[in-house]
Amino acid sequence: MVISKMVNLGIVVSEFNYDITSMMLARAEEHAKLLGAKVAEVVTVPGAYDMPIIVKKLLAKKGVDGVVCIGAIIKGDTDHDQVIANQLTRKLMDLSLEYGKPVGLGVSGPGQTRAQAVDRIDDYAKRGIEAVVKLSKKI
Repeated sequence: MVISKMVNLGIVVSEFNYDITSMMLARAEEHAKLLGAKVAEVVTVPGAYDMPIIVKKLLAKKGVDGVVCIGAIIKGDTDHDQVIANQLTRKLMDLSLEYGKPVGLGVSGPGQTRAQAVDRIDDYAKRGIEAVVKLSKKI
């Protein structure tokens, strides 16, 4: 799928589990290029929970058509991963509606093991990019 208008993307990537998220970022950038989209800005944040404030800043920029969030939320000994994922997704949806721009969820988890997160690197990175590119064409 090659798009007709240039879509400018912001990407917010979590440093937590960076051995995984750095590979997700590389795949996301490759996929954006394949689709004819431009990655205008990449911003790292400490963890998935920290994404919304940077997503908001990027969405406010005129040169950004949408934002893709890249992260891997891995199950630990408690249900902390569930709390992080639930709060993150809710706030990302709110920001998308507030700014009228798409926010792609390239965040895997919760409830996954580290091995599952590795297996999902390609799929989640590409899904986040594709969602923003497709929605940008419709808005």
